[in-house]
Amino acid sequence: MTGAQVLVVEDNEKNMKLFRDVLQASGYRLLEATTGERAMALAAEHQPNLVLMDIQLPDIDGVEALGRLRADARTASIPVVALTAQAMHGDRERFLDAYISKPVDVVEFVKTVKEHCGDTGSE
Repeated sequence: MTGAQVLVVEDNEKNMKLFRDVLQASGYRLLEATTGERAMALAAEHQPNLVLMDIQLPDIDGVEALGRLRADARTASIPVVALTAQAMHGDRERFLDAYISKPVDVVEFVKTVKEHCGDTGSE
């Protein structure tokens, strides 16, 4: 596939499968991580076009991982979209480019991904 590369950071296997299926069907190349630490390593190594970051992760939370991505020159400019079942408010919003609420509306999910990838992943 020649679409944009998206790093999906999600520790729930069922959610990851949904994101994988939808993104691959839409022409995106995927990187997958289940922890914030792994996400930071993959983002620095591959510099994807977009990071989809779950906020509730088993090691460091998505907000902390995002702060570290923003602090690293290699990953500071990568758009990050939060994946969350919780409403976003306060300081968390200022770090995020956007957020997608869970349960995910697939149409809105794809639309948000396209917007943040410059629509390069659609076929």
